[in-house]
Amino acid sequence: MSWGWELGLVNLINAGTDATTTEETLDPQDWEAVRRLGHRMIDDLVEQLSSVRERPVWQRVPDPVRAALREPLPVTGQPLEHIYEEFKSRVRPYPTGNIHPRFWGWVMGTGTITGAFADLLAAGMNSSVAIFDDAPSLVEEQVIRWLVEAMGFPETGSGLLVSGGSMANLIGLAVARNARAGYDLRQHGVGGAPFTLYASRETHNSVAKAVELLGLGREHLRLLPVDANFRLDTGALAMAVEADRAAGRRPLAVIANAGTVNTGALDPLHEVADLCARERLWLHVDGAFGAMAALSPELRPRVAGLERADSVAFDLHKWGYVPLEVGCVLVRRGDEHRAAFAAAADYLAAARGGLVARQQKFSDQGVQLSRNFRSLKVWMMLKEHGFAKLGRLIAQNVAQARYLAELVDAQPALERLAPVPLNIVCFRYRGGVTDPATLDALNRELVVRLHESGVAVPSGTLVRGSYAVRAAITNHRSRREDFRILVDACLKIGRQLEAETGRAS
Repeated sequence: MSWGWELGLVNLINAGTDATTTEETLDPQDWEAVRRLGHRMIDDLVEQLSSVRERPVWQRVPDPVRAALREPLPVTGQPLEHIYEEFKSRVRPYPTGNIHPRFWGWVMGTGTITGAFADLLAAGMNSSVAIFDDAPSLVEEQVIRWLVEAMGFPETGSGLLVSGGSMANLIGLAVARNARAGYDLRQHGVGGAPFTLYASRETHNSVAKAVELLGLGREHLRLLPVDANFRLDTGALAMAVEADRAAGRRPLAVIANAGTVNTGALDPLHEVADLCARERLWLHVDGAFGAMAALSPELRPRVAGLERADSVAFDLHKWGYVPLEVGCVLVRRGDEHRAAFAAAADYLAAARGGLVARQQKFSDQGVQLSRNFRSLKVWMMLKEHGFAKLGRLIAQNVAQARYLAELVDAQPALERLAPVPLNIVCFRYRGGVTDPATLDALNRELVVRLHESGVAVPSGTLVRGSYAVRAAITNHRSRREDFRILVDACLKIGRQLEAETGRAS
């Protein structure tokens, strides 16, 4: 096809432009200078990541830098080169630290250089992946198909890439609410006898948030007991469902955990799925990090039953090692997924051709209309490394958790506070201290001093009421030597604190 007439029209328009008209743009005046600066940025990024082991895990932002980052509103612009130098001196040296091999605080992925490049490329395209017939939409479709297969969901399953596990839980439970309400809830709202939902007391707080936001009421979320291994007590679950039915309430859904946030506990998914089938309840699995164990043939049996869920939430920016932010929700029946969110609008209607020829829209599967091209970094990483290597890295992290547990168990001054079913190790420095309150205070301070030393960053939590040092291992850069460094640092700081406690008393 010849496009000569269009080019001729463009030339005619350009020729007729008034040369005296001053119109601004955000594009640079000197593209070559920007190219050179961009190359410097890329070189500096590669250097930053390749040498990350040589720097502290975390360091406090100094007061002068904090003050400098509270500058007045910039009314006029500055040269980009100056801004980049400010970034290098005031921002880059003080990250969260999760790119470092000895970061095990909270459950944060490490990211990769490929993911960083992909984010740059995606931002350059600046696509809105919502309703359009374009390559970014096809890339997200491909990623979702891969994830549906990897998690053992049927071909009827649908999915959506979202900001993270909190949004994935919200979407999964919104579909559950609408699909199991028994009436047109979108039209008439939540009413009548209250819906009830069930989860263990170890469940992540994003589930309670989702219940609140969906208008179901936090008092109708039953947080149930756990067994000695912090897994949902299915006997208590069955009794709670029976009691609610007898009281005239409407049991709606069970939220099971594939990796609890505190200890990595795995709920008995097959048992929960059996109960949900008998009681006609929706099964949503919060697999924020643990669901990714399904990628490892060695670990997949630990999350057996995940494939029976009606919906599952997980984060690729946690144990998928992809840079923030990208989570995923999968729903077993795509028609129920779309029915919960599809919304007609004249300006969103599909056409027989052109850019809006797409019939199934991502905007009909979640909350957002404007959505960035977050699937590119997932697509590139999966193609670069393959699911098999990701599975090996996940299994490697689990083996490292076992190794850390062995190191802890071998030290009389340390005490492990929970089993290690997956990738989280909870322990504390005990030494010769016996008073529970003193132990808690000592270990809280131990975590602070670890962070401020720059040696390692675990987090802290409560395990059966006792304060624990918590190492959550979703780091592809960690080596076994790093865990020896952590244990040595805990012993050194713990002894110092124990001596200080003794002197104070």
